[in-house]
Amino acid sequence: MGTVIDSHFLALTAIVTVGYQFVFFIITALLKFDKVTDFAGSTNFVILAVLTLVLKGSWHFRQVVLTLLVVVWGLRLGLFLLMRILQWGEDRRFDEMRASLGKLAMFWAFQAVWVWTVSLPVTIVNASDRDPSLQAEDIIGWIIWSIGISVEATADQQKLTFKNSPDNRGKWCCVGLWKYSRHPNYFGEIFLWWGIFLASTPVLNGAEWLVVLGPLFLTLLLLFVSGIPLLEESADKKFGNVPAYRAYKSTTRSDSVLFLILMFTLLKLVGNHEAWNFTCTSPLIPLPPVIYGNLPSWFKKAFLLEFPFYSQNLPQGGLNW
Repeated sequence: MGTVIDSHFLALTAIVTVGYQFVFFIITALLKFDKVTDFAGSTNFVILAVLTLVLKGSWHFRQVVLTLLVVVWGLRLGLFLLMRILQWGEDRRFDEMRASLGKLAMFWAFQAVWVWTVSLPVTIVNASDRDPSLQAEDIIGWIIWSIGISVEATADQQKLTFKNSPDNRGKWCCVGLWKYSRHPNYFGEIFLWWGIFLASTPVLNGAEWLVVLGPLFLTLLLLFVSGIPLLEESADKKFGNVPAYRAYKSTTRSDSVLFLILMFTLLKLVGNHEAWNFTCTSPLIPLPPVIYGNLPSWFKKAFLLEFPFYSQNLPQGGLNW
């Protein structure tokens, strides 16, 4: 079918996204029903991917694969989040928004920006006439996506199972993947979208490389705005006075990589692992606590995204930065 409004479907996808989110905004505003918010966001990705694929009508193999990757991710996440909120009964993010139409409108507007921006790689690929043969970037991108969605889906299910157990009431999730990362689901989501971007690169030309803004926007959003910071703040307020939780977030006692290497060598030789710090957990990138807990603070902050403001809401006597 080819061009609709513009050759890259940018205007079309923007109109569809705004319209779709506006419908759900009206539902939440009039009915005070906020259980469909995450479902509306996730399924919007599916709609854009399928719509652009069908409208272009090229059906190139790369287009079909990337569309399927988005469909699988969007439906899995959307249905999971919908079933979870129906089970839990409320979304506390909207406690303040319910009484403010302006704040609610801003949320839905921002969600529209999120969907449209992150969808850019697939939108541009589906709009393109170029169809180069499969390259290493395609395969590697698909592998990265597979790892990412596996991590995200596993982490989501592990946390849901943990929360549903009466024995875990009032506890934070630190089992399974959550033992190695404080936010493994976000790691999986970021990872899979960078995989989609990588798989789109064989098609990109000139200004089309700006689609990198999609995964970059998602990464910055989860690291600095609505993802990790909000959850870290919430957990710190709930568990900040619990010694085990503070140990879960604590920083290293090691001061240098050289010290770490020497300590590892020494303990390996003598077989004494008790002196290692097993309690520290990475904020995003999954790592064994025995490794992460003994890395120097500067290394964590510089390379592993352990930003000091993630712990700024801990009670007095917080972590050693």
